[in-house]
Amino acid sequence: MTDPAIDDPWKGCNPIDPEFRDDPYPALHRLREVDPVNLTPIGVWRLTRYRDVVRLLREVPAGVRTTAGALPFIDDPEAMPGRFMLQQDPPNHTRLRKLVSRAFTPRAVDRVRPKIADVVTRCLDRVADQGAMDVVRDLALPVPSTLICEMMGVPLEDRERFTTWTAEATHGLAAGIAPPDVIERAQAAGLHLAEYFTQLIEERRASLREDILSNLIRAEEAGDRLDPLELISQSIGLLIAGFETTIGLIANGTRAFALHPEQAALLRSDPSLISGAIDECLRFDSPISLTPRVLHEDAVFDGVTIPKDSVVWGLLAAANRDPERFPDPDRFDIRRPDNEHVAFGGGAHFCLGAHLAHLEGELAIGELISRFDEIELDSETREWGPSLFRVPGRLPIRFRLRG
Repeated sequence: MTDPAIDDPWKGCNPIDPEFRDDPYPALHRLREVDPVNLTPIGVWRLTRYRDVVRLLREVPAGVRTTAGALPFIDDPEAMPGRFMLQQDPPNHTRLRKLVSRAFTPRAVDRVRPKIADVVTRCLDRVADQGAMDVVRDLALPVPSTLICEMMGVPLEDRERFTTWTAEATHGLAAGIAPPDVIERAQAAGLHLAEYFTQLIEERRASLREDILSNLIRAEEAGDRLDPLELISQSIGLLIAGFETTIGLIANGTRAFALHPEQAALLRSDPSLISGAIDECLRFDSPISLTPRVLHEDAVFDGVTIPKDSVVWGLLAAANRDPERFPDPDRFDIRRPDNEHVAFGGGAHFCLGAHLAHLEGELAIGELISRFDEIELDSETREWGPSLFRVPGRLPIRFRLRG
């Protein structure tokens, strides 16, 4: 049988190919074996081995901009999307991250544990007697969106207005590979979000509170820490980052347990395994498949020299299933030892909300598995949402309420 990847310039791993999105792992395994350091048709390099991805994120001189300060594939790097902290290198990245990092420390996140638990319980109470639910609509979306809205000071009743905007805006990160109509929708969504936050910020100025948005406004009003465009950019970016990918963590994690009932039974028998179980969900089927970096010096990976200012994708999904690092990597095992996955990235851009997302996953998936038995998917066919990331739009399941 002829391998269709042989004549494919993307070698079977085009990130916007629907088939690849559904199940990227077989193609990533092949790519890692035959061409672990490779150049794509758009001039971006890709790394697939765990050790190379970790080195890219933590060791080699690299950032998200070129040494001249340009953002790859972005015409105007100082426009609003480019002002968000994830699109900045130090010292700007350090300055912007410091303004909000206090709200996402492990200690601060642990203080909202009761709130998360309450939201999870109320979500599951509403469906417990039905024997069925849509995990996205009924749990995975309301939990993180409620929390980030409360932490930021964004009215929860506005969630319906911006949920689609936040998902569509993620495609702005795919400039250079996404079709023009997708980029246009992303830009339109960004404008809607900018208009929304412009109005909300003006309203909030008259009545500052103890929330992230108010603290950003205070920093902007101080004059030397944040400018008006940065204020709007951080507000939009934090809202998107605060719940979009966590929807994927909870939904994809629930799907993994539904497909591996023996692991669900193991977690029910020993709830103390939940933290490691969430790490395994993130390793096994993370909502984010890759993260980009720009080299600030020439770097050698597996004997291949990649020049300075090259864009390099660390393929997180490939690294997290590298058999050299994770034995039997395609097995979902919540007791997997030494599970140092890279789902949250690494280095200076390590996910700011990692502790929050992990805790939300623990409480949401942990209680769902504890309360419900015989969890089954209505269909194994994936139904993706409008996000760039691997975030389901629906995940209907059936279950039996435990006695």
